[in-house]
Amino acid sequence: METKEILTQVEQTWTLYRLENDQGMSVNFLNYGGIITDISVPDNDGQIENVVLRFKNYEDYISNPVFFGALVGRVAGRIKEASFYLNGQTYQLGKNERSHHLHGGQEGFHSRVWNVTPYENEQEIGAKLSLSSPAGDGGYPGNVEVEVTYILTNDNRFIIDYKAETDEVTPLTLTNHAYFNLSGGAKRTIDNHVCLIDSTKIAELDEELIPTGEWLDVNNTPFDFQNKKELKNVFTNETTQQKVASGGMDHYFKFNGEKESAIHLEDPESGRTLDVTTDQPGVVIYTSNSLPEGIKLLEGEARRHVGICLETQSSPASLHEKGFPDVLLSPENPYHKRTVFSFGKRR
Repeated sequence: METKEILTQVEQTWTLYRLENDQGMSVNFLNYGGIITDISVPDNDGQIENVVLRFKNYEDYISNPVFFGALVGRVAGRIKEASFYLNGQTYQLGKNERSHHLHGGQEGFHSRVWNVTPYENEQEIGAKLSLSSPAGDGGYPGNVEVEVTYILTNDNRFIIDYKAETDEVTPLTLTNHAYFNLSGGAKRTIDNHVCLIDSTKIAELDEELIPTGEWLDVNNTPFDFQNKKELKNVFTNETTQQKVASGGMDHYFKFNGEKESAIHLEDPESGRTLDVTTDQPGVVIYTSNSLPEGIKLLEGEARRHVGICLETQSSPASLHEKGFPDVLLSPENPYHKRTVFSFGKRR
């Protein structure tokens, strides 16, 4: 496994790790935030290109307002009013999006230096990333030990395996916030990407992107991806929920569990495909509807609909509403979830 030291302007030294398989596919990530900076895979012509968004300058990962490629926790998603009630006590968390708590707060897992232990065998190459989160961290109860394993197999599967244990009941749901663009080098937007999502229900959002507690049926709406269709169908068809998300998707989809892949994505021009399988109950689909202006990517400036996030997770709405996938972790039931990203070529 290759490594490279990265010296930032704030006098932090990070390590960049590179996983590469026998097919030429590779994954680069930092010990800072577990941030994935590169996933390079071949297209139909064998050209290997990066298919995730990345900053031009490593220092930009320090603020990282859009969570490019980062491990997110303790709780992925938005917690309403940055607070929750648990076992007779109200817990107040840091506010980092209006009056709400987003993706673990300003100092969440995306901003920590993780311990990394690489490994390799005949079938795969990988690395175990570990982190200790003490009681009171970010306002959350319980001492939590987290282990995330990045695995690259020789059949072009990138696997993220999440584990966590606690000594006290506490909210926890982990995800990775990579932005995918299968065109390679972000040369095109995701408008013409073809998508399938094994879901008939999305969580309705209010004007501040907080779930209202209601589920909406996607049948015969722009959010219906039960059959393959281009993502631009949701970008160009204005609905109340599309407008709430600034002209795209930023919604929790509850999986049906009826299809082999929970999510299928393909770029017709390059021929690259991505199939996602997971034991998570749902996914937040975010289509980079409102990236801040001026963000410098290695491949140019960020623009609208330049990437899609596939944030497999439970729902923090369960802390305030009934009927949502639970995010509570207990000492008796350790957290163990897995998401598999299988890259291929369109036949």
